[in-house]
Amino acid sequence: MISTKTPKVTVLMPVYNCELYIKDAVDSIINQTFVDFEFLIIDDASTDKTVSIIKEYKDSRIKLIEKPVNTGYTNSLNYGLKVAKGEYIARMDGDDISLPERFAKQVTFLDSNPDVILCGTLYQIIGSEKICNHPLTHEEIKVKLISGCYIAHPTVMFRKVTFYFYNLEYDPNMEPAEDYDLWTRIVFLGKMANIGEVLLYYRIHSQQTSIARSERQGKISRELRNRMLQKVVPTVNFKFHSFDLDSKLDEKEFHLGELQSIIKTIDYIINKNNEKAIFDQTIFSKEMFEEKEYLCRVLSAKSNRYSFINIINVLYYFPSFFVIVGIKKSVVFIGRNLFFKIKNEFFKKKSKLDLLM
Repeated sequence: MISTKTPKVTVLMPVYNCELYIKDAVDSIINQTFVDFEFLIIDDASTDKTVSIIKEYKDSRIKLIEKPVNTGYTNSLNYGLKVAKGEYIARMDGDDISLPERFAKQVTFLDSNPDVILCGTLYQIIGSEKICNHPLTHEEIKVKLISGCYIAHPTVMFRKVTFYFYNLEYDPNMEPAEDYDLWTRIVFLGKMANIGEVLLYYRIHSQQTSIARSERQGKISRELRNRMLQKVVPTVNFKFHSFDLDSKLDEKEFHLGELQSIIKTIDYIINKNNEKAIFDQTIFSKEMFEEKEYLCRVLSAKSNRYSFINIINVLYYFPSFFVIVGIKKSVVFIGRNLFFKIKNEFFKKKSKLDLLM
């Protein structure tokens, strides 16, 4: 018989106006093959039929908390952390679907790996064949968190005792990147992992917080990437990463010297990490080199900058460009710059002849 007082797992699911998807989400939890859990649903003063749909269920594991006033997603999460009774806490969102074996496999993984604080899983986008293949090991995740959030929030299961010991909670000031912020703190306290199997179907729709507030999410994410790199070099402050370079290169004030400066900064960070060993040296160096390659690919793809003068400028301000991209890509880059003007003149003349005919 399952004890309702001390369940193995607490499923924490904040909801707000999820009437279109809530039934699929709840069904996917109550139909798990692992059954020793409490299902904590915190409604943030929904104005649609979300609550009435939830109340139709008679499963005793469901514990619905109705907030009288809307106080936000992060507030609901932190309240759930405080009242959760389970040894493990599993996250879930009201618009996603957990596969039947999800909890069984995550509990088995955590039971078998006591040094792992938190584990996520791979997931598939609903309505598509796209599978998000995130890194699996702690050292890989630790490095990848420099460039993005590689732990999918609704897939995670973590140890409640660790959150209690370190007094961890979600930071409301970091919403809607509150999960990314939390992972960048946890990753230096203990091990994280992703199970290499799709155990959740993730829904994308226009009402999602991450979509509605994408600009703010991007700004916070850039701050978090800097914070990760500052573990290696406390004074580092990238004004922009490769994610922003594409638009930056369209601006007239951009100078190749800036790009060279970024590359030098990356090399400096690599050397410092080799000294301090904050991140796995091999994985970190590979990630940083890929960042440099991407910067150079974006530069070489900017046809509006093609000219003979551009070759001279790259040689003068950024000679390491040719070393980073390699011989083949260097030849292509030089060729495009040399023949770009000739090509343009040809098409201009051709278009004039077409008009005369």
